[in-house]
Amino acid sequence: MLRARVSPGASRSRVMGLHQGAVKLAVRAPPERGKANDEVCSLLATRFGVPARDVRVVRGETSQDKLIALPLTREEAAGRWRRG
Repeated sequence: MLRARVSPGASRSRVMGLHQGAVKLAVRAPPERGKANDEVCSLLATRFGVPARDVRVVRGETSQDKLIALPLTREEAAGRWRRG
């Protein structure tokens, strides 16, 4: 599981770093009809090298603060994060 803080409606989608123990993300998609959540999953899938279909928002669907499920162990995720 990964905690994320998301800023929708950004000029470009990107990983901005860490913010209070969560990954801070900016996504271009607006926060409507799940578009921003879909882009969050796609962005994180690319960052961690996993299929987007295996990344999902498990808590915070309508909030900037989200809990994301990844198909990786904590150690695998940490290693892939550092390799960036």
